[in-house]
Amino acid sequence: MWNTKSICLFLLGFIGVGTVEGQTSVDSYEYSSYVDPRIGSEGLGRVFIGPSCPYGMVKPSPNSGWLPMPERVDGFAQVHVSGTGGGPKYGNVLVTPFGDGMDRVNHYDYREYETIRLGYYDTQFKQNGIRTEITTANRASFYRFTYPEDSLKSLAVDAGFFLGENPVPDAREAQQFVGSETQVLSDHEVAGYTRIRGGWNNGKAYTVYFYAETDRPFVQSLTWKGNRITKAQSQYDSAEKTGALLRFAKNDKVVQLKVGISFLSMQKAKFNAHSEIPHWSFEKVHQDLLGQWEQLFQKIEIDPSTPLAKKRMFYTGLYHTMLMPVDRTGENPLWSDPEPYYDDFYAIWDTYRSSSPLITLIDPKREADIVRSLVNIYKRDGYMPDARSGNSNGRTQGGSNAEIVIADAFVKGLKGIDYELALEAMLKDATVPPGGNEEAEGRGGLIPYLELGYIPHGIDRAGNRTVEYSYCDYAIALVAKGLGKEDLYQRYLKQSENWKNLWRSDYEHEGAKGFIMPRDKEGNWLDSIPFGHSTRMQPKFKYTPVTFEGPWYTPWWGMFFYEASSWEYSLSIPHDVPGLIEKCGGAADFEKRLDIFFDKGFFNVNNEPSFLTPCLYHWLGKPWRSSDRIREIIAKNYNDGPVGLPGNDDSGAMSSWLAFHMIGLYPNAGQDYYLIHTPLLESTTFHLEGGKEFKVVAKGLSDKNCYIQGVTLNGKDYPYSVLRHKDIMAGGELVLKMGKKPGNWGKELGLDK
Repeated sequence: MWNTKSICLFLLGFIGVGTVEGQTSVDSYEYSSYVDPRIGSEGLGRVFIGPSCPYGMVKPSPNSGWLPMPERVDGFAQVHVSGTGGGPKYGNVLVTPFGDGMDRVNHYDYREYETIRLGYYDTQFKQNGIRTEITTANRASFYRFTYPEDSLKSLAVDAGFFLGENPVPDAREAQQFVGSETQVLSDHEVAGYTRIRGGWNNGKAYTVYFYAETDRPFVQSLTWKGNRITKAQSQYDSAEKTGALLRFAKNDKVVQLKVGISFLSMQKAKFNAHSEIPHWSFEKVHQDLLGQWEQLFQKIEIDPSTPLAKKRMFYTGLYHTMLMPVDRTGENPLWSDPEPYYDDFYAIWDTYRSSSPLITLIDPKREADIVRSLVNIYKRDGYMPDARSGNSNGRTQGGSNAEIVIADAFVKGLKGIDYELALEAMLKDATVPPGGNEEAEGRGGLIPYLELGYIPHGIDRAGNRTVEYSYCDYAIALVAKGLGKEDLYQRYLKQSENWKNLWRSDYEHEGAKGFIMPRDKEGNWLDSIPFGHSTRMQPKFKYTPVTFEGPWYTPWWGMFFYEASSWEYSLSIPHDVPGLIEKCGGAADFEKRLDIFFDKGFFNVNNEPSFLTPCLYHWLGKPWRSSDRIREIIAKNYNDGPVGLPGNDDSGAMSSWLAFHMIGLYPNAGQDYYLIHTPLLESTTFHLEGGKEFKVVAKGLSDKNCYIQGVTLNGKDYPYSVLRHKDIMAGGELVLKMGKKPGNWGKELGLDK
């Protein structure tokens, strides 16, 4: 049983589960030294463990994206995503050091050990004894291979490799090979491309071009097509896998390799390799990468006395948040213009709640560029993505959630965005059906949603789509109002109430009354729907049937709810919590409902629809109860070890949720405020643009003093439990006075002040 005292002791005296292996130059970068890419790498987290620049296009790592030892390694691929579930994506352009074996295509091995640090990966193979070290620039990776003295020195470059060749549960999410080409250009250079289609987003074919250069000449080079190895120095594309086998001189104990990547051409891949790494210093590439990260981590400074485990959790959370989306500006094969271009929104359904707001605080210009990219994708492709990968929109999971990202940027005053064009893009989602392409973009079920005010049962994900479209409509209303379009504002404000049309007031379950439930197109409630049957996805794509009682109708694409239950979605109305409280029967019944939700296990920590729910006690004038729930959730589900995340990190969603709560401020995405609660950190300082600073201080925070007694903002009493974004941007200090018992602070939310 987790009582309040034990939770406080656990969090404030946190003892690290993992440690950073060894000492390298990363230690000269104070904040970067706290990042451990292994946090969340095992279990459900599925984070990327290799080196990456912030929002980096190239992400080299073992071919799996990573699996713990003793899983085999086929080699090291250059392009990956991070923390995602479902079917795989990328895993392209495999390089594998080997000894003997110029007569075969495959050269897998097993790892003797691994060293994983920020910007650096190191392993040694068991069978052949070859050591591989990896670091990277933004668009070119860098390898250092150290061969045993008595070993042959060889390297395979596989242009046909990709993740997910083995069957996955939903074959539509598998990647499929289209073509490849390989050329040995000289005794130092190999180039080519791989073309793959499909993957998680069921995308069109994407092409990854590569240019690989070594610092030692090949003394022998062969190529292959299919399984046929020849002395030919090039293999053209004929819908078969191709690659090259390279051998170095016996005295070449250390061989370095740079691999430039491009989505445009082999020549651009060569340019990327030479312009980003114009030398052969592994250490300099690593130092440059660390410098990029350190500059970003310095934007949020926490108290130096913070226990090491919490430092590791916090800065690793920031790190994970900035791995995706990927900056491919200047690498867009579909159109050319001066606008930023970002890909691998994987998916906005996951990241809009906490990842986008955190990037806004760390790097507002970057977030503005990301929003500009979304709007430009609409301008060029016809719709903004809810998810996008490999230059293709798809898949939509619920709402057209780019609307919320735009609203969040708008209400927080991000500059450099054409908000008139952005509103046009939002309205396209809200008014024009995507014409049979609902899986990829736009709003599925839009016509009945507009006609009936809800999506009837029988259309995929009718329940969560209705709820989510309501919030997306609220986002449109906010932007329309800010741009002076009163008629649009009133229309979409009214539409934002559509969630109420699926609220069944007479349905009771486990002591709570009123739930989001299915209706048919005639308006009838569907009592006969088998709510108790669902399939929950387990690790490694195994499916286990799970039966629940009551309105738990969850996850997969063709069901009434997606990845959450009615218990969760019925509390996921972030734009109208007062209206939700009223529907639940008033404040007392709402508090009782929240208690049932958490105490009886309906809260699902590893998925995003419930991200805001622990904070809903704020609307009851009891922020201390939100604090208790948040601390309990973190204590049970997060740590600084390899299994340190409770679910798929989803491009940093789980990590950014944690980082915000450690600070003691949590955003309600798409709106301009943060909910204040007890932090895990004694102080946090935001270093803002223009030299301003904003500091959050928990005065007297300890294992016993877990409750906010009073708050001052810039020296003046602050009775409200929300803080406006503009107050942070103005600079200043928020001081939380802590005590042993809940106080009277926070009875007013303060949204109407």
